[in-house]
Amino acid sequence: MKSVLVYCGSRAGSSEKYTLEAQNLARLFVSQGLKLIFGGGNVGLMGVLSNTILDLGGEVVGVIPQHLVDKEVANIRCTELLVVKNMQDRKVLMEEMADCIVTLPGGYGSMDELFESLTNAQLGLHNKPIAIINTDGFYNDLISMVNKMAEGGFLLPQHRDKLLVANKSEDLLSLFNLGV
Repeated sequence: MKSVLVYCGSRAGSSEKYTLEAQNLARLFVSQGLKLIFGGGNVGLMGVLSNTILDLGGEVVGVIPQHLVDKEVANIRCTELLVVKNMQDRKVLMEEMADCIVTLPGGYGSMDELFESLTNAQLGLHNKPIAIINTDGFYNDLISMVNKMAEGGFLLPQHRDKLLVANKSEDLLSLFNLGV
């Protein structure tokens, strides 16, 4: 079974479109027999995605630091819930467990995770495909900024190309060769 790491918001965001896309991604995972690796939370888009997959009979592995378990934000319904010491350990373990990486809309934490995965790929620490789902143009400005980094000589073309863009969940099947 392929494992897909999904970074996404611990908040649901201001548009129902983000929730609907997380639910759509969940249905895609279950229909394709993909295992979700995620931050282990039961809040925001993390909760929507993981609970929808679980409700549909899919497999979900959460990785969460102890301080968030203590705040009662862990999704205890996960097929497997791994508790780690801190956020750094969480990112390392999630990335190690995954075959590919996806980022839905989110805030600082999601961007930190996305850029750390991109940096690790740039440094040759992994060769996993990395994509963002550009729900309702959420990432348009980020895509523009990444292009500007490349145009300004701060990213080599092969490093710019490490960030793949899907406009909807179904696009991931061809981007990642995930069709079962």
